[in-house]
Amino acid sequence: MVDAVAALSKIYPSEEARNVVSMLLCARLGLKDWELVLRGGERMPLDVSAELARLLKGEPVQYVLGYAEFYGRKFNVNPSVLIPRPETELLVDWALACKLPKGARALDLCTGSGAIAWSLAWERPDFEVTAVDISPEALSVASGQFSRSSAPSVPHFVLADVLSEDFAKDLGTFDLILSNPPYIMDGEKASMRANVLDYEPHLALFVPDDDALVFYRAIARAARNLLVPGGVGIVECNELLASQSAEEFENRGFSSVNIVRDLAGKERFVTFVR
Repeated sequence: MVDAVAALSKIYPSEEARNVVSMLLCARLGLKDWELVLRGGERMPLDVSAELARLLKGEPVQYVLGYAEFYGRKFNVNPSVLIPRPETELLVDWALACKLPKGARALDLCTGSGAIAWSLAWERPDFEVTAVDISPEALSVASGQFSRSSAPSVPHFVLADVLSEDFAKDLGTFDLILSNPPYIMDGEKASMRANVLDYEPHLALFVPDDDALVFYRAIARAARNLLVPGGVGIVECNELLASQSAEEFENRGFSSVNIVRDLAGKERFVTFVR
């Protein structure tokens, strides 16, 4: 483990390198983090040279393992879907805190791996959850996350372009709209790591510098017809553009538009009510 951490420390901060190696070893040995610590002095016969080679090229450990943990569950991931981030779990927390009535309809736009939609379906199996994405490859991953026999409720997955003005014409109306759309500006690429730029899907990450709010404008436009009166919307946003993102919903006449900070204090979400 020490050698692997030292090698990865050339491309990651040392603590992050240690966490990546720990994730790999725990997954391959079937151990918890604390179990690995307790057995740290043992020699454990395990060849992870192939996985380490991929990690040293900058490939995210989640793609090497084939899964990412989100909201207490393992979600399949590959380079056709964005790796779900821990901060996005707060979006699910907020959705559940809305205390919507039994049988509420929820819509997840730009679903990617389906982590948001599935988490909501697991936590509130009485909800009717619909998830939309433009990528057939992403929807293939999302729809196959859990079997119908194991999941208490299964989202309905729809192939559609959120930026198209008529994408939602046959979806009906919803009590809740969630979205973690692309929001990183092209100009921010220079400050990003290779493990994101070289492996994660740009379609799910980036927007043009001169039209960085394109998805928020589209979601605000669609939500006027998609949300029932009193319906709630929650979107993740670029911390650099939180105020401008909120304005898109204010300009469309939504009420109770608020910016919500994540656990690191960054302006990460916008909530609104029709």
